[in-house]
Amino acid sequence: MTPVAVPSLDHELDLAARVDPARPWQTVVWDDPVNLMSYVTHVFREYFGLARAEAERLMLAVHNEGHAVVAQGAREQMELHAQAMHDYGLWATVRQEPA
Repeated sequence: MTPVAVPSLDHELDLAARVDPARPWQTVVWDDPVNLMSYVTHVFREYFGLARAEAERLMLAVHNEGHAVVAQGAREQMELHAQAMHDYGLWATVRQEPA
């Protein structure tokens, strides 16, 4: 009888090990060549209810650093925020807070 090869689960286990339930999730907005800085500020103020100064600070981080963390919390909520940013035409992703 010929032995049967069983696929390795190492990759799946390694992926699971990288997700730490103790670390919060983040919504990250990325810079793009399309949206005006004033529009990004408007979106942050309208959707997140931020004061003008905080919305402008985050917009400048997006513009100058290429991205900004705009929210942090439970994964499901961060996914909702990322979808809302997409609905406004912004590029956003969700990630777990770096260790």
